[in-house]
Amino acid sequence: MDFNRIVTMITRMFTRRATNWGIRKGIDLAAGKGKPASQMTAQERQLARKGRQAVKLARKSARLGRKMGR
Repeated sequence: MDFNRIVTMITRMFTRRATNWGIRKGIDLAAGKGKPASQMTAQERQLARKGRQAVKLARKSARLGRKMGR
């Protein structure tokens, strides 16, 4: 393997990790992860829990889609 391929491979690894980190942070921000649980009402906690479950399902679906696309 030549040096250029190794550099390209490492660059792709870091780019992929950075992109995934940014997407996760954006989803968490959009899901309303702003208040601590102690300051939320029971209804807000329930909505936050449902939002986290939806995000988890979206991540799983995206992972499955990428796996099937290979």
